[in-house]
Amino acid sequence: QVQLVESGGGLVQPGGSLRLFCAASGSIFSIAGMGWYRQTPGKQRELVALITGGGRTNYADSVKGRFTISRDNAKNTVLLQMNSLKPEDTAVYFCNADVTQVAGMRRAYYWGQGTQVTVSS
Repeated sequence: QVQLVESGGGLVQPGGSLRLFCAASGSIFSIAGMGWYRQTPGKQRELVALITGGGRTNYADSVKGRFTISRDNAKNTVLLQMNSLKPEDTAVYFCNADVTQVAGMRRAYYWGQGTQVTVSS
């Protein structure tokens, strides 16, 4: 089984910064893409940022220039550095990973439990 555990959410004032951390553990053979999504009540979950195993990144237009995604392939971790935060960034943030397991080389997407980010004065 595979687990993703997030940390780093919280309350921050507009213009401030937060760093979200996600660690994947379990019977992992390899991880292709890793990413961060966010969701607010009544809305669909939306992509924030993605990073491939080779380090290529993709960002939602709304966060370009403010957020930076990075990963440590050896540790199966992904980080989201969020700067210049705005109230509209308030959401539950979820980590996602495209994992191939050791057993049977099964490949599936896994999600973390989510971490709340609130941007408010």
